Amino acid sequence: MKSICQKIKLVQSTINSIIKHTNNNRNVTLIAITKTFSYQDVLQALMCGIKHIGESRIQEALPKFAQLGSSLNGIMKHFIGHIQSNKVKKIVDNFDLIHSLDNVKIANLISKYAKICNKIQQCLIEVKMQKSESRSGLHIKCVKELYQYCLTIPNISIKGLMVIAPYNSSVEELSQCFKKVYKLFHELKIYFVQPEFNVLSMGMSADYKIAIEEGSNMIRIGTAIFG
Repeated sequence: MKSICQKIKLVQSTINSIIKHTNNNRNVTLIAITKTFSYQDVLQALMCGIKHIGESRIQEALPKFAQLGSSLNGIMKHFIGHIQSNKVKKIVDNFDLIHSLDNVKIANLISKYAKICNKIQQCLIEVKMQKSESRSGLHIKCVKELYQYCLTIPNISIKGLMVIAPYNSSVEELSQCFKKVYKLFHELKIYFVQPEFNVLSMGMSADYKIAIEEGSNMIRIGTAIFG
């Protein structure tokens, strides 16, 4: 059975191989998704060179962060879960990049709490590609409007887009999903001309290879490292 370090090296090697194959010399940020895993597992990943970790539930993340203590110095913390209004303050207080912004109400709350703590909160707009209404995220046709709104409020910086591909999709369906979000990403980049808009968070353990092939520069890996 491979260790966490061996799994991290395997994922990184795969990333490098895909980039070389696509002749696109870009950096792909690897986020270790640490939700549901113990702080001992996270600590091992940090000792093996992980610089980015992701959590989806504030009530799980904060005790874990406390246990990790100074081990988190210099580590970028990503919030990847659905954002509840009553949790926004704690999310802003404890995370560097929020991946799941999908509405004006939450944008205003993020702006409010970031201003209070004198912080520019970095966010990604989550694009919704699933048909289910219960899934979080913003319809692809509405993303431009939210981005435009966020440019008018203080203490929030839209760094790019995030997408979770539909579950149980074929390789072709995954490829088409990532292609559409990549196209939107570049359309927004050209339209708004904001230099900080440079992150495309696509791909998880089951589909990150396809996501990188289609232009992702940030992947969120949990089970392929810890599982």
